[in-house]
Amino acid sequence: MNTTGALGRYGEELAARLLAASGMTVLARNWRYGRAGEIDIVARDGDTVVVCEVKTRRAGRFEHPMAAVTPAKAERLRHLAACWLEREGAPPGGVRIDLVGVVLPHRGAPRVEHVRGVV
Repeated sequence: MNTTGALGRYGEELAARLLAASGMTVLARNWRYGRAGEIDIVARDGDTVVVCEVKTRRAGRFEHPMAAVTPAKAERLRHLAACWLEREGAPPGGVRIDLVGVVLPHRGAPRVEHVRGVV
C-alpha cells in the first residue's frame, strides 16, 4: 500500500466528517474531470457548492498543509470548480473554494482546520 496515498485518504475521511459535522452535505469525493485533475471533496453548504482541497501532513516533517496551495494549485481548483458547475449546473449561492488542513501529530488526535473561501 502506498503510505502517501493512505495518508491522503485518511485526511480526506477526517475532512469529510468535519464538513458533515458542520452541517454541510458531501456531494462527491475524488471527483475527476478528465486530465484537468481531481476535486478532493465537493459539498453543499446551504445553497453554495463548496470545492474543498484537503492537505494532510505529519507533524514536523513538512510545511503546514495550508502552505501547499500554490498559485498554480489555486488556478487548477478554480478551473475544476468551473468544470463542476458546467457539468452539474450553478447553484443559487454560487461556488466557494475551501481548504481543509490535517496535521497528524506523533501522539494524540489529528488537528483538522477548515478555512473557507481561500481561493
